[in-house]
Amino acid sequence: MVFTGLVKEIGKVVSVRSNAEGKLIEVSSKELLPEIAIDDSVSINGACQTAVKLTDSTFVVQTVHTSLEKTTLGSLRTGDEVNLELALRASDRLGGHIVQGHVNDVGQIIQIQSRGNNYLVTIKVSPKQMKYIVKEGSITIDGISLTVAEVFKADCSFQLSIIPHTWQNTVLRNRRVQSLVNIEVDILGKYIENLLFNGARRSNGASTHNLESFLND
Repeated sequence: MVFTGLVKEIGKVVSVRSNAEGKLIEVSSKELLPEIAIDDSVSINGACQTAVKLTDSTFVVQTVHTSLEKTTLGSLRTGDEVNLELALRASDRLGGHIVQGHVNDVGQIIQIQSRGNNYLVTIKVSPKQMKYIVKEGSITIDGISLTVAEVFKADCSFQLSIIPHTWQNTVLRNRRVQSLVNIEVDILGKYIENLLFNGARRSNGASTHNLESFLND
């Protein structure tokens, strides 16, 4: 499933109910709901979920334990706003970048600087994800396709410059210092890593050892 990272609507959590499989999360939607059918994929704060039930004003997803552990969906409460996007259709423009809805990490906002209605947001991530984050590269934050403005390798953080439209029309407007956010790195970086690793492994053992050391730094 592919998304673009362009948030189409801000929905609101109506209810969260625990069950044996994880949690049933019900979300209200006005703009996207007419396009959603049961079994459709919906990006909720950047995490790909499947609609399992529809009402006149809401849709319900079954969020399994793995998703609850790997994303911020487990902390959603009734009344919370969430970024929503439906899967990309073949006829759609790819306005953002290729987003899978597979959350790689949960980052923490460590600084928010206001420059009028423009905001500089600094986010800390785990060391394993920093190798995929490059200055002026693409990254997805809570389902939003954004461009990395600066990278601070020493403390495993990076900075984003958020334009007024994005701040006002996504759930970033609700985030504060210490807020947790879903992170999806650019899949192209992982493909390149895989190609390099397998190419080196086929050539000789020494190259493989050196590349493994580099990739694990």
